Amino acid sequence: MNRDTIHVTGTDAASYLQGQISQDVDALGDGDTAWSLVLHPTGKMVALFRIHRLGADEFLLDVDAGHTEGLLARLRRFVLRTEVAFAETDASIPSAIVWPGADDPADERQRILAGMPRMGAELTDDTIPGEAGQRLIGLSVSFTKGCYTGQELVARIDSRGGNVPKPIRVLVADGPIAVGDEVTIDGTAVGAVTSAVGDVGLATVMRKVELGETVMVGGATAVLTEPAGS
Repeated sequence: MNRDTIHVTGTDAASYLQGQISQDVDALGDGDTAWSLVLHPTGKMVALFRIHRLGADEFLLDVDAGHTEGLLARLRRFVLRTEVAFAETDASIPSAIVWPGADDPADERQRILAGMPRMGAELTDDTIPGEAGQRLIGLSVSFTKGCYTGQELVARIDSRGGNVPKPIRVLVADGPIAVGDEVTIDGTAVGAVTSAVGDVGLATVMRKVELGETVMVGGATAVLTEPAGS
């Protein structure tokens, strides 16, 4: 799984990140790694990434390859009279990538069946974090840390039981499916495939379509399925 890495340094690095990302930076000890989100002020997604604490004022962040530019631009946006610096680096986070339900998240089939979203596929600037599921929220969001940019939408959706317009769903089909295939019920489009390998995929699907329902995906029949490990 290709990742790009950012080195964060400065005497204000920890306090600045604490106010910008969804993870509780203060709770991370040296050597700890955790998933986090950084959001637009509207609460929509900028990036899902990992944060690794090297020391009191030094961190590594890694994100799906090709998505460094957007993450860096957002993190630098509110830097004002703050001692923090961000730079791309060839270093890598020493911790293995971990995602529930996937023994090897780099395996595309395992990633999909575990409901693990990918930047540029399931996660775009239009994605509400809750659409990626409770697993992502549980791994990457602290509800006790205090304020951070974009927090309001995340908290509001959580208080409503996680109801979102287009949740990301795992599809298991009886034939091959492809990215871009429409998900339909009785000929009516209810979603679209965002990731696929063979007969499994991820799709954003209208919330009225419940887990366990059967849908058509291209020429295949598919069932909306709980992520592996649920």
